[in-house]
Amino acid sequence: MIASQTIFNAIIAAEITIDTKANDAGKNTQSARSGSQPIDSAPVAADVSYRTAQATDAGGLWKMVCADSTLEANSPYAYVLMATHFQETCWIAEQNGELAGFVAAYHPPTEPDAVFVWQVCSAPQWRGHGIGTSLLQNLVRGARPQTRYLTATVTPDNQASEKLFRGFARRINAPVQVGEGFPTSLFPDERSQPEMLFRIGPF
Repeated sequence: MIASQTIFNAIIAAEITIDTKANDAGKNTQSARSGSQPIDSAPVAADVSYRTAQATDAGGLWKMVCADSTLEANSPYAYVLMATHFQETCWIAEQNGELAGFVAAYHPPTEPDAVFVWQVCSAPQWRGHGIGTSLLQNLVRGARPQTRYLTATVTPDNQASEKLFRGFARRINAPVQVGEGFPTSLFPDERSQPEMLFRIGPF
């Protein structure tokens, strides 16, 4: 679910220009937004808590991605940006202060009613415990009030991510559409796969 670093940096620059509102590092909006359909509680792993990211989380996010063979690690700086400039849409799952998973996302400047999931990852010992679903739930609940869609891109061979997003759509009773996201022609690495766009909502 990773666009090229060039595309990512361009998106960052565009959104920073459009939205310069400072975010509270401790922001943790848990209630559903007015006018939205209720989002069911996700399965909760025991003793796992959820919060928005802080700058000091960035190193742990990068290390977690580096240890996951299904994800492409970007530069440590990219995770610093996600944990600071985009902390309202970067959520952490932790148990007793230890990182259990995270979701890094942002609001695309051209789609103010959507939140785009850049990466979502769970520690190996927490997979299958609903961490990913709970992270997406908190992401949607804490997103901007006008958010009605969750989007993400998934490569054809990433069955785990496809299962996560389709399962989340079923859980919140929202439709999911799949179409072309980013074709391989956009990536300089010949080994890159196309990225299919998943669009969940409206919710």
